[in-house]
Amino acid sequence: MSEEQKKILQGQLWGIANLLRGKISADDYRDYILGFIFYKYLSEKQYLFANELLETESVKDFKKVTDKANLNAIKEESLLKLGYYLEPSQLFSVLAAKGNADTESESNYILEDLKEVLNHIEQSTMGTESEEDFNALFEDLDLSSTKIGRTVGARNEIIVKILTQLDKIDFKLEELESDVLGDAYEYLIAKFAAGAGKSAGEFYTPQQVSKILAKLVTTGKTKIKSVYDPTCGSGSLLLRVAREADVSEFYGQELNRTTYNLARMNMILHDVHYREFNIEQEDTLENPRHLDKRFEAIVANPPFSAHWKSDKNPLFNSDERFSQYGRLAPKTKADYAFLTHMLYHLADNGTMASVFPHGVLFRGAAEGHIREYIIKEKNWLDAVIGLPANIFYGTSIPTCILVLKKCRKADDNVIFIDASGDDHFVKEGNQNVLRDEDVEMIVNTYQSRKSIDKYSNAVPLSEIAENDYNLNIPRYVDTFEEEEPIDLVEVSKELKSIESELEKANNTIAEFCAELNIPTPF
Repeated sequence: MSEEQKKILQGQLWGIANLLRGKISADDYRDYILGFIFYKYLSEKQYLFANELLETESVKDFKKVTDKANLNAIKEESLLKLGYYLEPSQLFSVLAAKGNADTESESNYILEDLKEVLNHIEQSTMGTESEEDFNALFEDLDLSSTKIGRTVGARNEIIVKILTQLDKIDFKLEELESDVLGDAYEYLIAKFAAGAGKSAGEFYTPQQVSKILAKLVTTGKTKIKSVYDPTCGSGSLLLRVAREADVSEFYGQELNRTTYNLARMNMILHDVHYREFNIEQEDTLENPRHLDKRFEAIVANPPFSAHWKSDKNPLFNSDERFSQYGRLAPKTKADYAFLTHMLYHLADNGTMASVFPHGVLFRGAAEGHIREYIIKEKNWLDAVIGLPANIFYGTSIPTCILVLKKCRKADDNVIFIDASGDDHFVKEGNQNVLRDEDVEMIVNTYQSRKSIDKYSNAVPLSEIAENDYNLNIPRYVDTFEEEEPIDLVEVSKELKSIESELEKANNTIAEFCAELNIPTPF
């Protein structure tokens, strides 16, 4: 599919999203639009798979199959291959057609049918391997909510309009690579994030930042056994890693229930098989869900300086994720709690790359103690990368990326990169945006570990120790620009010339004033 065709698909889907714009809040219409796109995807996937199974049968169109034995066989195969099952009467196109029915001859009311179908998708997985991945997946699509219409008729009308417009778009799943529709889905998520204000950071990491993190953790590798994101949002970071290397297993945890549902949809829509991902919903620090796992790659964009219950849970002092460092991250800043949680899960041959606020580089007390232990006692810090301010949705603060590895040698340096300068991003509206060349420069500099004037510096551990393990980037990368020297003699000449010109002008004005018989203004 050409880039132009991809943009057309993105434009079509965003156009449908705008059917609800202005009618309900952005957070709400995001859930409905993305949920209905996902339902259409599941429906088309089911239809194509069923028709493959029917190739040797007399009835080759799944919509026309009535034989119970054939339907049961298709259901059994679908649950194994797809992880869910839809009846012919429950396909997206069938419901859309009913919604478009001639109201004089038959009812076009579909809300109850739609509720039943969405419930059926979840119920069809009960007792199967995919049950956890589909459980309560559509719970945010409340078709009885007054948010989408004050009356039943009004709600039905807007839902029918959305389904009708979506039905006109052929996803062409049999022709296109899975990432094409997945890209369009992520495009919508990004568009919603751009308008979501402070809440945007909960579910989406800007694409270029995702690309950097993915390239960092896959450096030197074409295959990754497992990738993990402890605050996975919509799953975009996990999926980005799969573009840089062949990933066998995806793991993630997300606190927000709606965002957790979005992450599972995103995985399935990118054609990640239900057996290949495990996304859990819980507080990562309070109730970690993958404690027995170690991961080859870890990427994350945790909530910046979040509060956590370090002072109210005495068990944290003996928790293996935190205990070896001697101190707990402060209750008002969980950054180092997330960092050490990730280090606990990092395999010995793994790499983790995570975004943090700049405070993790220099704050003292408990954080300084933990930072020193990681660098001095463990030698796990591999890179510190400063990013421009205002590149994340919902916050304008400057951020950094920390890269950590457990397989570093004793004499390995730490590469510091300052990519925050005006030459390393462009402004688009209210956001600063990294270009492809900015991303490549960061990644290439990390991989080569070259010292570049006013951009990067490969720093020995001894120098970091001399700075008391303060990682503030200006200590290691000098970006100071000297001003051009001023020629005072030349300045004096210019001032004399200006004084002479001013005197001539004053004389001219005085002559005009005399002719007009008025006093001079000086």
